[in-house]
Amino acid sequence: MSFFGKLKTRLFKSSSKLEEGLEAIVEEGGEETAADPEVLEAAPGGVPEAATVAEPAPKAAEPAPVPKPESAATPVPEPAPAASPAQQTARPGLLGRLLGRREDGPVLRRTLDDEMLESLEELLIAADMGVDTALRVTANMAEGRMGRKLSAREIKQLLASEIARIMEPVARPLPLYPKTPQVILVVGVNGSGKTTTIGKLASQFRGAGKKVVIAAGDTFRAAAVQQLQVWGDRAGVPVLTAPEGSDPASLAFVAMTKAQADGADLLMIDTAGRLQNRQDLMEELAKIVRVIRKKDPEAPHNTLLVLDATTGQNAINQVETFRKLADVSGLVMTKLDGTAKGGILVSLADRFGLPIHAIGVGEQIDDLAPFDPEEFAAALTGLDHDG
Repeated sequence: MSFFGKLKTRLFKSSSKLEEGLEAIVEEGGEETAADPEVLEAAPGGVPEAATVAEPAPKAAEPAPVPKPESAATPVPEPAPAASPAQQTARPGLLGRLLGRREDGPVLRRTLDDEMLESLEELLIAADMGVDTALRVTANMAEGRMGRKLSAREIKQLLASEIARIMEPVARPLPLYPKTPQVILVVGVNGSGKTTTIGKLASQFRGAGKKVVIAAGDTFRAAAVQQLQVWGDRAGVPVLTAPEGSDPASLAFVAMTKAQADGADLLMIDTAGRLQNRQDLMEELAKIVRVIRKKDPEAPHNTLLVLDATTGQNAINQVETFRKLADVSGLVMTKLDGTAKGGILVSLADRFGLPIHAIGVGEQIDDLAPFDPEEFAAALTGLDHDG
């Protein structure tokens, strides 16, 4: 099954709740009308909603202001260049295909008014989209459409387009650089899926021909070290460990030395996630950075924050905290298959604008994949289930 297939299947908790909510909103005060009385106009911002032509392909993400990535293949591929108008018409994106579908037969529609808009806002807030983001999304959906009669599918189309518009700028692959070893510091609270994410990324990087070294820097949790060793054995990647309770910065220094001596392309460093004592964690992370910068003044080259989608709005607090503790450069969202509130990812994108490098929907090695905003928007709203 493709990753999108898994995403569709495993996001059913989120999409089913949104679908049920949207349909309930339309049923309350809706009335049957003839099929497709009119085609929805393009959104004021230029994002097509329900059109009879294909949606233009999204622009390629702007490169981050960092050293030029190397051209070698990566497990999280760079976005393809924007297609020409002819290519866009010939090969519509996922949303383009979904939005181009028409409804046949009588359709239940409801007039978009203040009461309906308030119900939509409440539904999105309940889906963990956050108050500010929910208000902004519904305002954009309503602009120029107040008084129009909309079906549940047409509302899904509008919602999916708004979500994709918010998510497209942050859908960026993890960049790889010519200078080696590239140091990737991985942070996140205990239980967020941090250790598993490191193992999956290491396996994917090695599959792409990269030489990888892992440092088990969460020296206070024997379980984390053991889990990394299991993933390391599975991926054929060396995992450097230290006795329980050892200084993580010392291990990082040893790992940096080994990675340089072995000609490794990537060094991935796990870290502790004990937020109950932020001062200790801040000092620990700062010390790791100081030590590895003795080897490479530009390290770490990436600082990934791993977030558990099931924590909902608490993920906002984690991003705010870790941005103070470390210079977070990108996000990985795990456990999207375990939440009925997938809107948290939209809220994070809208609020922080940090790159989302990958999302996870399971425990298998291929259950971590690049983030695709159109696929996510379609799966989250249940738009892909129609027709």
